[in-house]
Amino acid sequence: MPTISDLVSRHTALDAADVDWIYSLVSDWQLLADLSFADLILWVAHRGGTGWVAVAQMRPTTGPTVYHDDVVGAIVAKGERPLIDIAWDEQRICREGDPDWSSGVPVREETIPVRRGYAGPLIGVIQRSTNLSSARTPSRLELTYLQSASDLAQMVAEGGFPFAGEQPTLVRSPRVGDGLLRLDKAGRVTYASPNALSAYRRLGLYADLVGADLGRTTAALCFSDEPINEDLMLVASGRAPREIEVENGGTVVQLRAIPLIVGGGRIGALALIRDVTELRRRERELLTKDATIREIHHRVKNNLQTVAALLRLQARRLNNPEGQEALNEAVRRVGSIAIVHEILAQMPEEMVEFDDIADRVIAMTAEVSLAHVMPKRIGGFGVLPAAVATPIAMVLTELLQNAVEHGFSHRSGNVEVIVNREVDRLEVVVADDGQGLPPDFDLDSTVSLGLQIVRTLVEAELSGRLSIGRRDEGGTEVNLSIPMPSGSTPSGSAGSYGSTGSSGAGARVRGGAAEKATPF
Repeated sequence: MPTISDLVSRHTALDAADVDWIYSLVSDWQLLADLSFADLILWVAHRGGTGWVAVAQMRPTTGPTVYHDDVVGAIVAKGERPLIDIAWDEQRICREGDPDWSSGVPVREETIPVRRGYAGPLIGVIQRSTNLSSARTPSRLELTYLQSASDLAQMVAEGGFPFAGEQPTLVRSPRVGDGLLRLDKAGRVTYASPNALSAYRRLGLYADLVGADLGRTTAALCFSDEPINEDLMLVASGRAPREIEVENGGTVVQLRAIPLIVGGGRIGALALIRDVTELRRRERELLTKDATIREIHHRVKNNLQTVAALLRLQARRLNNPEGQEALNEAVRRVGSIAIVHEILAQMPEEMVEFDDIADRVIAMTAEVSLAHVMPKRIGGFGVLPAAVATPIAMVLTELLQNAVEHGFSHRSGNVEVIVNREVDRLEVVVADDGQGLPPDFDLDSTVSLGLQIVRTLVEAELSGRLSIGRRDEGGTEVNLSIPMPSGSTPSGSAGSYGSTGSSGAGARVRGGAAEKATPF
């Protein structure tokens, strides 16, 4: 499915600021859909003003949908949907007309003009479609939802929603069904949904929430023996469009405030409430497990370095040159594995940015080279799971080491690691301009230990393909083709995750390649 940016650039004349506003709107309009019990479709004017193109769609989680199929990318001519034309031309919310029965169920259609900022231009029209087949006598909750949806729609038409300058929320915000409070202009609660009331009960509130000053009530629950937190008061009273987490007695509640500003004045606010106690408990457990795993990787790295040191010490005591070389090769292999565990000890996930590991393996190869050979990397590996990173590090170690040892024999040259990373596959070429392969070299019949290690790792452990051949311009080229598991990424960092929770009572406010001339 095309993205919003694709559709806008292909069909409309909107600029970058308009696109940013659309992204901000659609990142938060699930709230409007749920309060309205209605489907939302965002239409923007087609280039040339001949019609409309649908660039985004949202279905409600609180009621039945009207559009079971996606309409994003659909184009309609002017006149086909008169309510859209009226909302755009007259710059007002349009609610005229009887329910539409053309689909077999009654559907009430409304249109809301979308303005970018209070003094900005119109950039589109939201079509709000409500399935009336399950209409029933509305309860107090439903009436509150509908009134709040009407206020939000007016804010969209005036350019006041989404809130300009607010950063996207990094974790899932509370939704309408999690819990809703409606506040008046003074910050007093005029309506509390059952879920919201239950969340405050778990925080320790035993009085009636309706009629209470939410800011002072929330502050009293969390800071009974401390000065009142002004940020908490500001958000909980509905004066700032931000999120907070309040904690008391082991219960953690997420609260998001949405000031309602209609006609240039604040008429009240919505507060979405979500009990995240169990979620924060699990996050704390994950943090503990992550710390344990990183400590294990650190100890494995230390143990591997100890093994390498013992092997190196043993090699110095041997008088047999072949035995010394075998032990030195073992030291390099153990060292490449230790590098992976050293990186994993610093990461919060079992994912590693492999370019750093590859560069360290390349540097290690250059340090032990008797010839003047400086291997270099072209392209990036990206982020790899630990189960893939370890064997690839060993494969690179073997290929690079044999390239500088057997391909140059005390003369200078070039070795390149050329990486082509795709979403589902990793292609690596290790090439040099050295002496080249011997005339009788055969990949299938070789009995060298290094090549056996590489073949086992690439073909058996990584389910990849390995080929070795001569280069036309001289030297050797090794090709690796390795499938990538889902979850790894071609570029960027492995990322991190963590908890915003903390122990004790309190509140947190959030703003939102190589060649070898002889077999291994």
